[in-house]
Amino acid sequence: MTISGKMKAAVLTKPGTIEIEERDIPAFGPDQALVRIRAVGLCGSDVHYYEHGRIGPYIVEYPMILGHEAAGEVVAVGGEVRNVVPGQRVTIEPGVTCGRCAYCKAGQYNLCPDVEFLATPPYDGAFCEYIAIRADMLFPIPDSMSYEKAALIEPLSVGLHAIRRGELAVGETVVIMGMGPIGILALLAAKTAGAGRIIGVDLEAFRLERALQMGATDVINLREEDAQSALLRLTNGRKADLAIETAGNGRAAQSALQSVRRGGRVVLVGLPQENETPLSIPYIVDNEIDVRGVFRYRNTYPTGVAVMNGEGIDLEPVITDRLPLEETAAAFEKAIHEKNSTLKIVILP
Repeated sequence: MTISGKMKAAVLTKPGTIEIEERDIPAFGPDQALVRIRAVGLCGSDVHYYEHGRIGPYIVEYPMILGHEAAGEVVAVGGEVRNVVPGQRVTIEPGVTCGRCAYCKAGQYNLCPDVEFLATPPYDGAFCEYIAIRADMLFPIPDSMSYEKAALIEPLSVGLHAIRRGELAVGETVVIMGMGPIGILALLAAKTAGAGRIIGVDLEAFRLERALQMGATDVINLREEDAQSALLRLTNGRKADLAIETAGNGRAAQSALQSVRRGGRVVLVGLPQENETPLSIPYIVDNEIDVRGVFRYRNTYPTGVAVMNGEGIDLEPVITDRLPLEETAAAFEKAIHEKNSTLKIVILP
């Protein structure tokens, strides 16, 4: 099905260059919906594609639209769609899986080898005015929820999945390495799950200040003190029950390993630029530490909507900038060069 007309799109034409182009409004199939995009968060993976044109095996080989943290309004639906209707406000889960493979059937659909994920080559993303997507990837949001909040359910989902993978129990102590947007939203997920103590670790005082505003009980500034010494002080020598690494570097991963008690758990979220990161196997074995990876998320969106709709959830400490679609290129440059004053940038098409 088609709706005639044109739309604006912010297109990555080559590394370091984004241009505003006019494109046809996308056609949509019988099981799809056409969504008018209202808010899109700028993710670290978008920045990586912008700077380098690739992430591991995923290579940008032709002009593409970035952006996968999105929310908007349903404009039209295909004949088979029953879960949403035109006019409905929705948040968008960006990974369309096959639904047939062993992983999908087991409920581990985030591991589907045939996923079509927004803004992962060769698939376009949501820095544009309209997208067409299979309708079961859309989740209604209440009228009281802003589109900006709804867009950030995607990075919140990473935090929710990390907390689940780490099996955080009520009252436990969690330390989070890296207070970027993913780290702070993992903090929100830990708070929602009933963590007794949440310790944020980062190099930037600005980010640690925002972490405290979002509910961290303690923070450690790596420019001022050693992480392990500070952690021992804060926990009376016991260390954390769970460490979540979101910074994406080998030193942070090793520090996360050292941060948990014997029998503790470490969840790795961040992706280092290098393919191999040294970890002490004897230390892991001797202390019986569980080390788990996180790849995106699964079955998190209903919970994410409920969390974002909770009383007192204020994302103003996280959303530092709101820019129109026409200024998408400037948003990328700001994310790269102003890390000491920028957390989450939201594009408003």
